[in-house]
Amino acid sequence: MDNTQMAASLVKLVPEASVTQGKQFVELTVPPEKIRVVFEKLKNDGELSFDMLVCLTGMDWGSELGVIYHLRSTSFNHMAVVKTRITDRKNPVIDSVCSVFAGAEYHEREVYDLLGIKFSGHPDLRRLFLDSTWGFPLRKDYKDDVNIVTK
Repeated sequence: MDNTQMAASLVKLVPEASVTQGKQFVELTVPPEKIRVVFEKLKNDGELSFDMLVCLTGMDWGSELGVIYHLRSTSFNHMAVVKTRITDRKNPVIDSVCSVFAGAEYHEREVYDLLGIKFSGHPDLRRLFLDSTWGFPLRKDYKDDVNIVTK
């Protein structure tokens, strides 16, 4: 299946998503409240069979926070990127995808620790690297005069 065929399949399977061709992979932009349902569809669809979460990355786009997921089908050897944006910077919450991809557990903890995005339904959401005295150092508006060394 090439990217054009995959995009057509994704448009049918996930009508709530915006589907575009990225530089390398087909990209879906999904509302945050639909993320878990979309992942279940992508994993269980026999034609697409996205059965592996390769990477989960937190992002700060300035006015919005977000999460980018890279999915792979080990059966068909194709990949897609799923993006979601959260407009509430003060209380960013998105559903956990641990129930769909168990490997998301530590990735979600890392994103929570460094960006402050909470994953509802996560089995053990707590800081992974930093203690509670830190804020969220990967946010663009992060300031820390004690722990960060500058020139």
